[in-house]
Amino acid sequence: MSEAQNPATYVAPKARSLFEPHRLFLMAVAAVLVFCVAWFMRWDWLPRYQERLIYGIGETLLMLFSTAIVGFLFAVPLGLVQVTGPKPLAWAASGFCTLIRGTPLLLQLWLLYYGLGSLFAQYPEIRSSFLWPYLRQAWPYGFAALMISFAAYEGEVMRGAFAGVPRGELEAARAYGMGPFTLFRRIWLPRAIHRALPTLTGETVLQLKSTPLVATVTVVDVYAIISRVRQETFLTYEPLLLLALIYLCLTGILVFAFRQLENRIPTRGA
Repeated sequence: MSEAQNPATYVAPKARSLFEPHRLFLMAVAAVLVFCVAWFMRWDWLPRYQERLIYGIGETLLMLFSTAIVGFLFAVPLGLVQVTGPKPLAWAASGFCTLIRGTPLLLQLWLLYYGLGSLFAQYPEIRSSFLWPYLRQAWPYGFAALMISFAAYEGEVMRGAFAGVPRGELEAARAYGMGPFTLFRRIWLPRAIHRALPTLTGETVLQLKSTPLVATVTVVDVYAIISRVRQETFLTYEPLLLLALIYLCLTGILVFAFRQLENRIPTRGA
């Protein structure tokens, strides 16, 4: 057994210092860039749009979390049925994931909004129903497109996660007397989610970066607010830099939250 494999003699590597020369240089460059952006660019418009920007960020987060949560709830059966069958359902789930993952999200959004939305408007029965006040708006189609896309991508991830759970653990649970539902709820699903969690982090970040597409069908999110700012102030760089900073901060918060969740999940020692 090598020294690295022996826990009695293995010494963990020292954490890298924050004050290493190259890191100090990068921090200095970042500080200079922030100073130049704050000093030489126009930001007098920001207080006027503050409330609208906060509203847009809220709408972006609402669209992100609602589509990710509902999409993941659909992704679990999509992944499970590809592993367990029956074959017709497995083929249907695989075909759905392949179709959605193989076509652009913007095309799917436009097909739903301009295609399905226009089709609904042609039927008086739908226009007179209680659903029409919602179906005539843009956000249901943006929600549906983002949710379906997330479900398809995560469905493929969950397929690999379910298939990757060691069979020995499932056989041990059956030998212990667990029923199929109890085994799935207590063993198979938690282990699959644990395996898929790093990929789920990346997919959620990509989902955040996909939310600006809903602005193309008149949904008011933070991207739509920034576009309005550019049109009204005739500024280009300042609103776009602020938008980049907003998405960078949101991405950092998401990654940090998922890292904390991963660290809280106990893992077995090797």
